Amino acid sequence: MRRTDQPSLPQWIQNAYESLETAYASDTEELSREAVHKVLVTEANHIETEEEATYVLDRLLERGWLYEVDGQLRKTD
Repeated sequence: MRRTDQPSLPQWIQNAYESLETAYASDTEELSREAVHKVLVTEANHIETEEEATYVLDRLLERGWLYEVDGQLRKTD
């Protein structure tokens, strides 16, 4: 998780990020957008639609918790 001068993300988005951390810890350092959406929709509490997953993903990218390289998403250390 990257620390910035921006206000913290809402708790439900931070909880969704924790679901992603498990996916990243399993066997890879990067995931496709499709894989991230699947994890968010199937594993994260309070996310039930693709639109909600997209919203969370956009916030995580905007705040620097994730970054994209060649279409693959990576966690920021």
